[in-house]
Amino acid sequence: MKVSIITPTYNCAKFIGETIESVINQTHTDWEMIIVDDCSMDNTKEIVEQYSKNDLRIKYVKLEQNSGAAIARNKAMDLATGKYMAFLDSDDIWPKHKLEKQIKFMEENKYNISCTKYEQINEAGEPLGRVINVKKKVNYNGVLLTCPVGNSTVMYNVDEIGKVKIPNIRKRNDDALWLQMLKKEQYIYGMNEVLMQYRIRKNSISSNKMDLVKYHWHLYREIEKLSVLRSTFHIFYWGIIKVLKIK
Repeated sequence: MKVSIITPTYNCAKFIGETIESVINQTHTDWEMIIVDDCSMDNTKEIVEQYSKNDLRIKYVKLEQNSGAAIARNKAMDLATGKYMAFLDSDDIWPKHKLEKQIKFMEENKYNISCTKYEQINEAGEPLGRVINVKKKVNYNGVLLTCPVGNSTVMYNVDEIGKVKIPNIRKRNDDALWLQMLKKEQYIYGMNEVLMQYRIRKNSISSNKMDLVKYHWHLYREIEKLSVLRSTFHIFYWGIIKVLKIK
C-alpha cells in the first residue's frame, strides 16, 4: 500500500540529503516523497533534484514565494496519492523499518492515526541520550494540553479520514493539524518504539519559546476558538512544562 511522505523544506541543504536517504532505505518500498521547497536560498533544490533524477518516487516542487511550512505542507498534501500519509521534516531521520512497522501496527489494530517514540540527535547526527516517550492514545484535549506527538512520527489513513487542511499559521502548524484530525477521529494511537530521530538545531523555527507564545495564543483563540480563560490556562501549562523540562 502506498505511503505519501510529506516534506516541507526551507534552507535545509545541510541535512536534507540524509533525510532523503533514510526514506530511500525503507524496507517498505511503495512510497512517494513529496518535497515542497518554501523558496530556499541555499542549494536545497540542486541536492533534491540529484535524488529525484535517480528515483522517480521523489518529487520536488518549489513555491512561488516564501509562505511558511503550513502552506508548503498543504501543497504536498494536495499532490499526495497514497492510502497513507506520513510526515517527515527535512532535517529528521527515519530508521529503515519505520514505514513497514508502523503500517503493520495500524493495519493490525485498525488505527487510522498513529505516532511513535523518537530520540533527539544534534546537528551532527549524534544521539543526545534522550528518548521522547509516547502515550498509548491521545485525544483532542490531550493534544491541547501537552501535544505528546512528534511531527515526523505521524502517519494517518487518508482513505478513512480524507485530506485534512492545515490552518495557515507559521509555527505550531503541526499541532494545528493534529487538532483538525482529532475532530474527525477520536484518538492518535502511540506505538511504543523509537522510529524517528529528531534533530535539535540552534536556530530552528521552534527554538525561541517566548516567540512561540503568540502562536499558541493564535492557535487556541483564532483557530480553535477557545475561551480567553481556557487559552490562558493552556499557555500557562505549556510554559510550565517547558521551563521545568517536564516533557
